[in-house]
Amino acid sequence: MYIIGLTGNIATGKSTVLQYLQNLGAYVLDADKLTHASMQQGSHTYWAIVDSFGNAILQASGAIDRAQLGKVVFSDPAKLAQLEALVHPAVFDLARRELAGLEADVVVLEAIKLLEAGRLVTLCDEVWVVTASEATQLRRLHETRGMDEAEAKRRMAAQSSQAEKIKHANRVFTNDTTPAALYAQLDQAWAAVLQQVAANQDGVPDK
Repeated sequence: MYIIGLTGNIATGKSTVLQYLQNLGAYVLDADKLTHASMQQGSHTYWAIVDSFGNAILQASGAIDRAQLGKVVFSDPAKLAQLEALVHPAVFDLARRELAGLEADVVVLEAIKLLEAGRLVTLCDEVWVVTASEATQLRRLHETRGMDEAEAKRRMAAQSSQAEKIKHANRVFTNDTTPAALYAQLDQAWAAVLQQVAANQDGVPDK
């Protein structure tokens, strides 16, 4: 199994990349969905979050209100770090468990905090980073999520810089123009991955 770690900052187009790679034949493992699973009512992580942030972040049903929790942590870096310290280990365990049960040739593990989460990136054979200009990010956040500029910039500032992510990338994809331009970059990278997978299956290292 060949595992690609996919990451990038908010509104760079990771979902578009993920869908395209899935159409090409990759098995997609979405860390955000694993995060949802780790926070299910009654789980160990659920109770740790409630203990740390109080009942104010709960819905009437008792489930965690992710929107309310987001308002709390995205305005306070220390609280965000506190939440991530609770969630990241659980997401790592869930990812490792799911990977152990797969028979796919290529898996794309998408995580916005792939690099910051520490252990999660150790599961990957290579790291792909999707980038976009700040102007593009702001426009997308306004058009797709209805954020005003102040809210969008606050969300963007809560993440590590794109430059920092690029330092750890094996491949970087620029997504500022058309989908076709992005797909062309992905087609080239996908062909290289398939070549690597074939070489691994033959037992011959790719040179």
